[in-house]
Amino acid sequence: MSQEKVPLEKVRNIGISAHIDSGKTTLTERILFYTGRIHQIHEVRGKDGVGAKMDSMDLEREKGITIQSAATYARWKDIQINIIDTPGHVDFTVEVERSLRVLDGAILVLCSVSGVQSQTMTVDRQMRRYNVPRIAFVNKCDRAGANPKRVCQQIRDKLKLNAAMIQLPVGLEDAHVGVVDLIEMKAYYNEGDKGEKVIVKEIPADMAEEAKAARQELIGNVADFDEHIAEKFLAEEPVSNEELRAGVRKATVSLKFVPVMCGSAYKNKAIQPLLDAVGYYLPNPTEVENIALDVDKNEERVKLESDSKKPLVMLAFKLDDGRYGQLTYMRIYQGTVKKGDFITNIVNGKKLKVPRLVRMHSDEMEEIETASAGDIVALFGVDCASGDTFTDGTVSLVMTSMFVPDAVISLAIAPKNKTDANNFSKALNKFTKEDPTFRVHRDEESAQTIINGMGELHLEIYVERMKREFNCEVVTGKPQVAFRETVTKAVDFMTVHKKQTGGSGQYAKIGGIMEPLPTGGPGYEFVNKIVGGSIPREFIPACDKGFQEQLKKGLLIGMPVLGVRMTINDGGYHDVDSSEMAFRICAMTAVREAFMRAAPTILEPIMKVEVQIPEEYQGAVLGQINQRRGMINGTSTNEGFTVIESEVPLTEMFGYSTDLRSATQGKGEFTMEFSRYAQVPRNVQEEMQKEYQKKREEEHKK
Repeated sequence: MSQEKVPLEKVRNIGISAHIDSGKTTLTERILFYTGRIHQIHEVRGKDGVGAKMDSMDLEREKGITIQSAATYARWKDIQINIIDTPGHVDFTVEVERSLRVLDGAILVLCSVSGVQSQTMTVDRQMRRYNVPRIAFVNKCDRAGANPKRVCQQIRDKLKLNAAMIQLPVGLEDAHVGVVDLIEMKAYYNEGDKGEKVIVKEIPADMAEEAKAARQELIGNVADFDEHIAEKFLAEEPVSNEELRAGVRKATVSLKFVPVMCGSAYKNKAIQPLLDAVGYYLPNPTEVENIALDVDKNEERVKLESDSKKPLVMLAFKLDDGRYGQLTYMRIYQGTVKKGDFITNIVNGKKLKVPRLVRMHSDEMEEIETASAGDIVALFGVDCASGDTFTDGTVSLVMTSMFVPDAVISLAIAPKNKTDANNFSKALNKFTKEDPTFRVHRDEESAQTIINGMGELHLEIYVERMKREFNCEVVTGKPQVAFRETVTKAVDFMTVHKKQTGGSGQYAKIGGIMEPLPTGGPGYEFVNKIVGGSIPREFIPACDKGFQEQLKKGLLIGMPVLGVRMTINDGGYHDVDSSEMAFRICAMTAVREAFMRAAPTILEPIMKVEVQIPEEYQGAVLGQINQRRGMINGTSTNEGFTVIESEVPLTEMFGYSTDLRSATQGKGEFTMEFSRYAQVPRNVQEEMQKEYQKKREEEHKK
């Protein structure tokens, strides 16, 4: 592929995201084939032992799922498309977050049988968080029970998006042969072994009326956002193809409309029209508003312009430790970067030289000399963390950070052989840099290394990667749930810390209130209501520090304390004996004294669980969910399948996949994601406290 620079209007930075198993990676594979980036199509669970191009990890090929978002680029006609294929599995949700953070548009893939599923909703929430315009592609129209129109209605009802079909399928299930384009009013068919020939014909006679009505509906939808089309629509005048296309583009880019397309990636149907639509309806880098914060001006918001002559601003959104060292994926928002340039990491102030600049194609790379605004590239030898902002040193701008969800599950882990200790710490170091949701800490009491993550599969994959990539066998404990503690009523406190030793002593006095956060949220809040200097201003931060330090470990079961507001409103000090240290210790004591009086309680993570099963197993599966302290939120049946939506405590979900398989003869599948924290039943809490006390006593004896 030639090196010449494509004008920004012709660049599209897009992602492909969806619920697990909707066919994202298969779709990406077809896109790469039709744009000439690969010369052979391989399937996700490749029987030829090759696997899909974008699933470059062995693990991804074996399990048939995408774990890491992979980046590539392709040319379609005169458009350059930078593509990021993201995972659909909820355990790898941060991969989706970081991809959407740097994209300008997205293709939301849905299965034409299953429609909108739990993970589709999560991806939709993430797209809204980063204001990403999207095209919906209803895939798998060749499957039994396919119904793109029903899926379009679900997009409206469940995702509350203003969606309308811009294509209709020609035939469904076994008879699916092509699509009707409602803008051009032509039918598109694919011919050739791999669907590489696109044949344009007139709309089949038996579909003419349906297509006409669907086009009118589309015009009516777009008329809400385009005055020119609205006037014509009301006057019942014809709308030209160009006007309608421009209207759809305007509404899509402004996030007010979602065009719905359909086809079958696996059967090579209607992928080329989807590529055309990426060029027609998704924004180029100049049409998207990107905001940075000016560190020098009290984090004032600054609008970035996709201009290669402006000062450089780029974001490191993904790290990958490969065979040749650390590879850092960057999205350039403004300015130009060349090989050999000096760049500054705004987060830590470090200056470094750009040693190599490459354009990625999954796990292959292409050396380039220069890259500018709108590009997604990778740099070698840049030491940084995911989410760091780089500039040319003339401006101090940082990109707003991405949302990182809390971990809900932990695992004690240790190398099997002492000799592997070095590889073990190398692996943990690499994974924490790569993935912000993978966290590691050492539990001082039990002297164990604990890893935390988003779910069983998430941690399982990392344990497996240690074995393969670092040749390090590990022993793991049983998965532990990330419980939390909180308080349920407000209490006053007045605590004095006094210590007299030889020389100067320590003195601090703090009074205030410990109470649950009124929002019921998971955070921590510190409120300073000191008047008249009863605690000198320089000691106030020490009070806050002390509170936070003590709240890291509750007194019920030693878990972090959430949802607490600490207010200080009174106190006292000594001219000689008061210090930051004295106030910090006093604050820690205050939390310990007030905590047990504030009616503390234990919280557990509640998961949103969606189970899809053949109808006849509904009774058995509902019974299983009830046994696991689950709350059923709703059931729906479609084409002989029942979808059960429920909320179940994470503690009860261990081993669920085995139970579900045996109850449904292997035909059931489920997905789950973190929903919220809720109180543990009182009787269970008492057991947990006894267990914790026993464990502490044993450790104390040791």
